[in-house]
Amino acid sequence: QVQLGESGGGSVQAGDSLRVSCTASGRPISSLIVGWYRQAPGKERKGVSCISASGSGTYYADSVKGRFTISRDSVKKTVYLQMNSLKSEDTAVYYCAKSSVCPKMGLPITGDNWGQGTQVTVSS
Repeated sequence: QVQLGESGGGSVQAGDSLRVSCTASGRPISSLIVGWYRQAPGKERKGVSCISASGSGTYYADSVKGRFTISRDSVKKTVYLQMNSLKSEDTAVYYCAKSSVCPKMGLPITGDNWGQGTQVTVSS
């Protein structure tokens, strides 16, 4: 059974960059489709980005295209989300999760088995 854990959040200024990490324990992450999701206060959790098991397929919500980059390092069992040109509206708790397919990004997503997430706060 694989478990994913998020880390790397923090408080930054608008325009800054930040990288969050999703690290797997147990089963190798190289065989997993992994997505990043975020939930802002009072709002639904939505998909931000997703990467295929091979890494050749990457998908982004329209709101982050051109600013965020998802990548994976199978040796380190980690999927990264590099966030550049951060905006105040990127403020949220960021979660990672595995799935059988990459869902359409930018849409609300439900589910029960979420980790603790990592807080990203962007001040304008």
